[in-house]
Amino acid sequence: SALAHRWLDGLRGVEIGGAAHNAFGLDTINVDRSRDMDTVYKREELVLAGVAMAVDVVAEGDDLPFPADAFDFVLASHVLEHLPDPIRALREWQRVARRYLFIVLPHRDRTFDHDRPVTPLDELVQRHADGLRSREDRHWTVWTGESFLALCAHLDLPVLDYQDPDDKQGN
Repeated sequence: SALAHRWLDGLRGVEIGGAAHNAFGLDTINVDRSRDMDTVYKREELVLAGVAMAVDVVAEGDDLPFPADAFDFVLASHVLEHLPDPIRALREWQRVARRYLFIVLPHRDRTFDHDRPVTPLDELVQRHADGLRSREDRHWTVWTGESFLALCAHLDLPVLDYQDPDDKQGN
């Protein structure tokens, strides 16, 4: 991703749920909820890339074991839709990152979610107010670029750059 390298080259970061078949080639440690190499995701990595990315730190994506401002950036590609409370995740990533959050989301119209409605902002706010937590692995949130930008605006989270589709995998 030229966009990722424009903003993140020369910086140190943490990647949430990194995958060998979607490697960014940046200076990151990989955080995932398990070291298990026999998950649906790790098996997919093996099929697509012939290897699976090692997990450096085991933690939930929205509850990181790092102090505030521990990294220059947090990178999450195809992760946020799997977390029931994306506001909690964004706030946690914002806590850990000194400079940037770099987020790639699957666009509803270009995924198997194409028949689902976009998740409304008020539902995301309610999930956060309710403290929704779950280990169920599914797409909790259906995104478009516009819906994510609306959430960022609601959270006063500045957006410095934006692509639709992204320059890496066309999401």
